[in-house]
Amino acid sequence: MSPEYVQPYVKAQKTDDRDAEAIAEAATRPTMRLVTLKTEVQLDLQVLHRARQRLVTSRTRLTNQLRAVLLERGIILPKRRASLVQRLNELMDAELPISDRAVRLLIDLRDEWARMDRRIKTYDDELAALTRDDDQARRLATIPGIGVINATALLAAVGDASAFTKGRDLAAWLGLTPRQHSTGGKTRMLGISKRGNKYLRVQLIHGARAAMAHFTRQTTPTGDWVRRLVARAHPNVVVVALAAKLARIAWPCCGMGVVLIVRRSWQPDQE
Repeated sequence: MSPEYVQPYVKAQKTDDRDAEAIAEAATRPTMRLVTLKTEVQLDLQVLHRARQRLVTSRTRLTNQLRAVLLERGIILPKRRASLVQRLNELMDAELPISDRAVRLLIDLRDEWARMDRRIKTYDDELAALTRDDDQARRLATIPGIGVINATALLAAVGDASAFTKGRDLAAWLGLTPRQHSTGGKTRMLGISKRGNKYLRVQLIHGARAAMAHFTRQTTPTGDWVRRLVARAHPNVVVVALAAKLARIAWPCCGMGVVLIVRRSWQPDQE
């Protein structure tokens, strides 16, 4: 069980005995939601994603350091990674107006960046191979905005989605639905709750941002919904709303033996 669901049953001051009593009391509740244990395959996949994310974060810090070193010397580099690589290689071939020590440092940082790229690509290739070999991952990857990274991350975090009765429960578990503060019969909806798996929520938002242009060009129910939302809301709000919808679309694909029920929303190559 999640600790936040047990806390209301703790009586008075917190002790080990009262914690055990609260856990036993909460476990008897018929509506209590329990945490689904992960399989060994899910744990291995989760470790793979964490190792990849650590490298991606380190690579971002390294590129920022490269840009900062040259910025202090009056050389401005672009932010995009592909443009940064091209510009940095051009600068290495030319004679830079900096000291030899700084040039050696930049070469060492560039080599470290190349090693990180190779390691990240190795992890990406492994995730792609796992997606090809797994039926659920292949179904998830056909959804625009999901892809290999989100498909494998969903399988690692959610599994067969048997703990969720509907797609909105999965979106709420990921923290993509509004927080509700209602009293006296008045409903008040706040911002998204940002609960649950932060890594998976961030990846889904990135995927939704990349797929938003695709949906706006499609004459599908999802495309019509996105266009109506873009006309009246901020693009960032639309991206988060689309991420929540993608989580709902992905929910039946995570089920054991469940076929796709939203085929009209997109046109994959194969069903």
